[in-house]
Amino acid sequence: MSHTGLEVFDSTIHQTNEWLKSINEELGWGDRHLAYHALRSTLQTLRDRVPPDIAAKLSAHLPLLVRGIYYEGYTPSSTPMKLRTQEEFLEVVHERYGHREPIALDEMVMAVFRTLNSHVTPELLVKVRHALGEELMELWPEPATT
Repeated sequence: MSHTGLEVFDSTIHQTNEWLKSINEELGWGDRHLAYHALRSTLQTLRDRVPPDIAAKLSAHLPLLVRGIYYEGYTPSSTPMKLRTQEEFLEVVHERYGHREPIALDEMVMAVFRTLNSHVTPELLVKVRHALGEELMELWPEPATT
């Protein structure tokens, strides 16, 4: 049964809920609101760190609703941000995450990246991870091989 009357909307809501569930499970959380903020702050920081062409390619792999979150407030002319260290990257994620429950930022970012590992092609993952640079790439767990 359709909740919205449009298959594309029902599908993106379902996919987005699956992503939030994955993040919650990775972190042992039970709060979809916190998972949403984790997803939003991490994806937007990633988007602003990589070159615009790679950011656009990544967006094509996101559910429609997540793609809207990803592009919210995007200013391509100010990217890529010069975030070279994990501390710099995590600081921006923290600012965007806001003042919510205390969390281990690196674990939160890694949970979002593991979710991306499950939904993005391995070829694109290589490009995105490479665009981050060596130190930031350490935050991104290797995709599981099948």
